[in-house]
Amino acid sequence: MANTDGLVINGVNIVRTYKVDNFEVHALRGVNFIVYPGEFVGLIGRSGSGKTTLLNIIGGLDRPTSGDVFVYDNNIGQFSDRKLTEFRRERIGFIFQSFALLPTMSAFENVELPMRMVGKGRRERQQRVMECLELVGLSKWAKHRPQEMSGGQQQRIAIARALVNSPGLILADEPTGELDTTTAHTIFGLFQTIAKQERVSIVMTSHDPAAEAYVTFTYRMADGQITNERGLNA
Repeated sequence: MANTDGLVINGVNIVRTYKVDNFEVHALRGVNFIVYPGEFVGLIGRSGSGKTTLLNIIGGLDRPTSGDVFVYDNNIGQFSDRKLTEFRRERIGFIFQSFALLPTMSAFENVELPMRMVGKGRRERQQRVMECLELVGLSKWAKHRPQEMSGGQQQRIAIARALVNSPGLILADEPTGELDTTTAHTIFGLFQTIAKQERVSIVMTSHDPAAEAYVTFTYRMADGQITNERGLNA
């Protein structure tokens, strides 16, 4: 019998349908999706394949029309909006294509913000922020603002911010979409290192086939479906 113990994510028959001008748009069509601890998993496919919709549902930013999503054995579809917000804030880190850094804040302050939001103390914030900046290789840039940094540096700051509250899961939506090829490979390699060293599970959407050289496992998506199968460990 298949063993689902220890899964970080277990998505079961996920369907997401939208109504647009009286037409039904089938964004996800019965997706099954599993992720183990410490894995760097890629969701690879063209624009419109359903990657971002699936990522948003896993992260509780959207809800499925039908099916279940278990994150750390919690069926997050049954959470209230308030509980879901708390769960995201404490257990999941998010990284976006646009970096989403606050331009008036320094790198340190941008990374520190999630810790302030959950009420962590000043000394703990100072230590953890510098640990995360060191991990992404930007401790010397702590006092710099985003506009003083390259796109690749800004994305590394965003990665440090996603890590700062020590989540077990990070969701990254096209994190290299605005970066050149060389910088994109650097970011893929950084994710690979973080997953191994920090035992953080990372799920990343990308349309870049080069990502497959770095991930633990690739799910290929097309037309709202995963086109390759992955069995559970026995």
